[in-house]
Amino acid sequence: MDARSLRLFLALADSLHFGRTSREQHVSPSALSRIIRQLEDTLGTPLFLRDNRSVTLTREGLRFREYAAGVLRDWDTLQQELRQDGDTLRGELSLYCSVTASYSFLYDILSRFRHDHPRIELKLHTGDPAQAVERVREAREDIAIGARPDSLPAGIAFQPIARSDLRFIGPLDTLALSDEQVRQPSPENWRDVPMILSEEGLARTRIERWLRRHGIRPRIYAQVSGNEAIVSMVSLGFGIGVVPQIVLDSSPLAGHIRSYDIEPPLAPYDIGLFALEKRLKEPLVRAFWERRAEG
Repeated sequence: MDARSLRLFLALADSLHFGRTSREQHVSPSALSRIIRQLEDTLGTPLFLRDNRSVTLTREGLRFREYAAGVLRDWDTLQQELRQDGDTLRGELSLYCSVTASYSFLYDILSRFRHDHPRIELKLHTGDPAQAVERVREAREDIAIGARPDSLPAGIAFQPIARSDLRFIGPLDTLALSDEQVRQPSPENWRDVPMILSEEGLARTRIERWLRRHGIRPRIYAQVSGNEAIVSMVSLGFGIGVVPQIVLDSSPLAGHIRSYDIEPPLAPYDIGLFALEKRLKEPLVRAFWERRAEG
């Protein structure tokens, strides 16, 4: 097993798509398949389940993903320590965040970091912020940006960046909620209100808590992944939703949205960086973490 094989395996484990991985990693599909088969032959077990429609990791593949990520981290750390120009950090750092976070925070964070560490290659993945903590825990990412959960999992470090209110939103061209529904939410006057909710994550937890407090059984029109999709569906008039204010601030659809000041308001949440505590000693992760802490 060489470093290249492990990196290709991790890329495929992340995308779960042979064609996409071969294009992104600049390797032919046949070569990628051969390398994965060689890894499976060496380990004596399948790492992926394949059919004509999907690729998924086996239980052994999940374990090997964690092992491979750890080996490559240790290798990069050793290379850094052995280089004569040890003051110049080199290597690859993976970062995960939502599209909104890439608009709102990444420019300031990465412009300073790149100035200080031009030899570090940054690998950015975007997706649902609800997955931020899990992707760090599973060693799929070095750093992630997301909302701090009510209970931070053991072994996860968090560094705050900003705080954002959670806002009830509706379409601008129709009155999705009346004044009475805004002032006095109740099971009766919210019974027919269509709601577009996130599939998971802190916003979903907060809105469910709010609904229970008012005894409201929501009429869920759609459940979607990602706050940007909620804004889009709300702007088209499909229902009301709940999104962080920072999403509205950067959304091209903000002009088609109205916000409702519903009492009591949903608790705001803290947005920041996640990393495994045990990895904060690694040179690349530590450099990113400390650079952000300096402001």
